Amino acid sequence: MAEFKEISPDAPMAQKALNWIDNRFPLSKLYNEHLAEYYAPKNFNFWYFFGSLALLVLVIQIVTGIFLVMHYKPDAALAFASVEYIMRDVPWGWLIRYMHSTGASAFFVVVYLHMYRGLIYGSYRKPRELVWVFGCAIFLVLMAEAFMGYLLPWGQMSYWGAQVIVNLFSAIPFIGPDLALLIRGDFVVGDATLNRFFAFHVIAVPLVLLGLVVAHIIALHEVGSNNPDGVEIKAHKDANGKPLDGIPFHPYYSVHDILGVMGFLLVFSAIVFFAPEFGGFFLEFNNFIPADPLVTPLHIAPVWYFTPFYSMLRAITTEMMFALVAIVLGAAVLAAMKLQLTKTMKTVVLGGAVVLVALMLGIDAKFWGVVAMGGAVIILFFLPWLDNSPVKSIRYRPSWNKWLYGIFVINFLILGYLGVLPPSPIGERVSQVGTLFYFGFFLLMPWWSRIGEFKPVPDRVTFKPH
Repeated sequence: MAEFKEISPDAPMAQKALNWIDNRFPLSKLYNEHLAEYYAPKNFNFWYFFGSLALLVLVIQIVTGIFLVMHYKPDAALAFASVEYIMRDVPWGWLIRYMHSTGASAFFVVVYLHMYRGLIYGSYRKPRELVWVFGCAIFLVLMAEAFMGYLLPWGQMSYWGAQVIVNLFSAIPFIGPDLALLIRGDFVVGDATLNRFFAFHVIAVPLVLLGLVVAHIIALHEVGSNNPDGVEIKAHKDANGKPLDGIPFHPYYSVHDILGVMGFLLVFSAIVFFAPEFGGFFLEFNNFIPADPLVTPLHIAPVWYFTPFYSMLRAITTEMMFALVAIVLGAAVLAAMKLQLTKTMKTVVLGGAVVLVALMLGIDAKFWGVVAMGGAVIILFFLPWLDNSPVKSIRYRPSWNKWLYGIFVINFLILGYLGVLPPSPIGERVSQVGTLFYFGFFLLMPWWSRIGEFKPVPDRVTFKPH
């Protein structure tokens, strides 16, 4: 048993209370390790607001979700009416519901920006690979949580959106129909589906999400935060072992983040009070109509934060498969010709390419669309091992890298916009090009990340007081 720490009998009551707790629970130890004595680089900029904002939105979603659950009925006959009851009859229910629906979109806004910051500053590079993997797992779980919550209002878009997405699983060979049946709990989206999604949305998935958030923060604080220069601050320490280029997270960055929180809450409140539907992007207009299995909306599209991946799903058509087959065969031949492989390895590469082509042509394009949609998220997990650049931060990479990253963002936004629109021949071609660029950006990264003229990285962080 650990020894109890004694303090003076004349100490203030608050200090005695804290000592009593510290002897039984490491409260001060946790506070020091993760706040007061956790040293962060002193050159954090605007991009470093979004991690703390993601935590803030998580709290908003949990608190508002608790109040919504008190009045919501997970019953196909009562769900839509219970949401209307929350909006019209529950005191301040409209505010809680709008905070929760706006918070769902706000969560993805800050998470996308947080991930982009990691991308441009190389925050996924050694020794932060696990921090990035936990972050990608959070993103994946967050998508599942949002999708399940999207069904709960039981409006037209909720019902038909779930119908479309769940039916995608039936495209998986052999196990697809049974898997779709297992997810739905019935042969069609109905009461069983609603109850399952409600249980997962309220209990199971949030527990996994909270566990991953804790793991993400612990892993981050173990290796330390990255910075815009990509310089390790632990390389230079003073006589007391404190990083010379670091400052305690509290009070410096805890106060610094208040600026980001205030700016975020101003925008968040403006949307909640003045534009909660946000032109139909945050709350679709069809979702204010009760779910009707007999009336299909003219155009079914997921909510905006899924639409880039939905565009990739729709981009994989039968004729697109021929283009992918040509790419696979071309890559295999190029690898066999250019790489220094043994004759056996060349045979394996070419043989594997032929088998893959046979699978691609033998299985319906709908399945490969599902693979593309899932692969677009899964490929993010491998980013630490795809980037071969000798430097971390975009500040010291070749200038054309900034243009490449800019095109990547624009491409992602275009894919998102096309996912909102009804299918069209031109939109299909653009989404196919965009899908190829998205995957090409990551799959060719081991090659393009090494080329160009790199700028010298400073030994210490560059910091300008502001």
